[in-house]
Amino acid sequence: MVALGGGHGLAASLQALRQVTDDLTAIVTVADDGGSSGRLRDELAMLPPGDLRMALAALSGEDDWSQTWSRLLQHRFGGDGPLAGHAVGNLMLAGLAETTGMVEALDLVGRLVGARGRVLPASTTPLQIVAEVVGLDPTDRSAITEVIGQVAVATTTGDVCAVRLLPEDPPACPEAVQAVLDADFVVLGPGSWLTSVITHLLIPELREALAKTAATRVVALNLAPQPGETEGYSPETHLEVLCAHAPELLVDVVVADEDRVLDRHGLMSAVESAGGRLVLAPVALGDGTPRHDPQLLAAVYSEIVANS
Repeated sequence: MVALGGGHGLAASLQALRQVTDDLTAIVTVADDGGSSGRLRDELAMLPPGDLRMALAALSGEDDWSQTWSRLLQHRFGGDGPLAGHAVGNLMLAGLAETTGMVEALDLVGRLVGARGRVLPASTTPLQIVAEVVGLDPTDRSAITEVIGQVAVATTTGDVCAVRLLPEDPPACPEAVQAVLDADFVVLGPGSWLTSVITHLLIPELREALAKTAATRVVALNLAPQPGETEGYSPETHLEVLCAHAPELLVDVVVADEDRVLDRHGLMSAVESAGGRLVLAPVALGDGTPRHDPQLLAAVYSEIVANS
């Protein structure tokens, strides 16, 4: 099984999928330019390590040793000195990447935390997101403005029409491409739709692998629009935007929370247009927040695997 994404959405997907398989690979976006990751990216010209670190923590073992190291990976330095705000795991990956390369660094830290699976970057080069946004020019609300950077795109007050990457044809991580081609089951989403999910489809070799793989391709839709990034998106809009960025990609299964779909007919039509079938099930945490419950998501994934 392969899961693609970034941040908290990918972490939830991994926590679910690890209950279904012991052969799991996370492919992680490398477009983050904020916080500790952004600082290390700028200072060391390295892949931003934050989402990679979070994926390792999500896959860490359950024994005391693994959990101790997992907590250390996630620990952030306080204070107001040069280390303030840096996560220990980001610094570990930065140091190892300089001496071994990022893929081996991730494998080494994975061994340290007893990871049930492998974590790989989507690309071998840091990526920059460029979005076309309308509504930012007060003199012409229909004018298109370019917004550059993951943080800027995620927090824009305008409406995002399309996204692209710089460099425009970034190299994919070869191990990530092979993992997709070898997979039986591939999951896209949930997560920040434009900055964590769709970015994978903008890497030509990775998009080609996703189109060619014999795996069952699953899209897990977000539970709610993300303020500033996908404001006003319905569930079907999420799917339509994803397909617009990779028209050649056929989707086999779309997972959505049954309580948060207002227009089931509209979503069903969008899913059928993408070539797939719709699975509606309760997958949200019961606390009212737009977060997936790994246990409920695992049950849905297990059913999809059984029926594939």
